[in-house]
Amino acid sequence: MKKRNASKAEPEQMEVAAAALGAAHYVLRLYITGSAPRAIRAISNIRTICEEHLEGRYDLEVIDISQRPAIAASEQIIAAPTLIKKLPLPLRRFIGDMSETGRILTGLDLRKSVDKALPAESR
Repeated sequence: MKKRNASKAEPEQMEVAAAALGAAHYVLRLYITGSAPRAIRAISNIRTICEEHLEGRYDLEVIDISQRPAIAASEQIIAAPTLIKKLPLPLRRFIGDMSETGRILTGLDLRKSVDKALPAESR
């Protein structure tokens, strides 16, 4: 039996395979401004979504752009709250208080797995 040489494409193929199995690790950044009610709602909403649909498979960093404006500038944040999905690719951005759960799940590519788990009349 021949051993296969590892190629540079293998890590990318592994990420695709992990995502297909629903085991992808998510890296999320939520940009907020201070402790405004909209910021607090966004934090609460995205944490709820993550705990319900990504338990143990996500990193969520909350960044207050009033305290760290250089990071906001480097990420080209023009509104807050803004959620950026860094991984798995593709990168996606969501603006608002994260209350539209269906839109967030679709954008995070989680809608398909949720739809499969729901009976047809619940969708």
